[in-house]
Amino acid sequence: QVQLTESGGGLVQPGGSLRLSCTASGIATEDIFTMGWFRQSPDKEREFVARVNANDYTTIADSVRGRFTISMDHNENKVYLEMNDMVPEDTAVYYCNVVATKRYWGRGTQVTVSS
Repeated sequence: QVQLTESGGGLVQPGGSLRLSCTASGIATEDIFTMGWFRQSPDKEREFVARVNANDYTTIADSVRGRFTISMDHNENKVYLEMNDMVPEDTAVYYCNVVATKRYWGRGTQVTVSS
């Protein structure tokens, strides 16, 4: 059974930084196509943030490019989202996403950017 365990959310002031991590268990590394992050704010649809594939090719949403970085530890089936220069609009529940032969989702971790 595939499980995604997220950590690293919390409260941060505008201009601050956070790092999210997600570990995928119950799945072989070679079966993973991409690992990534989506986010959802209240009253908004879930939106793509970033993803990294098995060859470490990354895709970053325009809204966070230049501020967020994604990376993957292939040995540990872990994906990281480094978030810098954060703004209140980054406030959302962030969901880890793994694409293999199926798509898997984590339960989400709350990120709040506020002074």
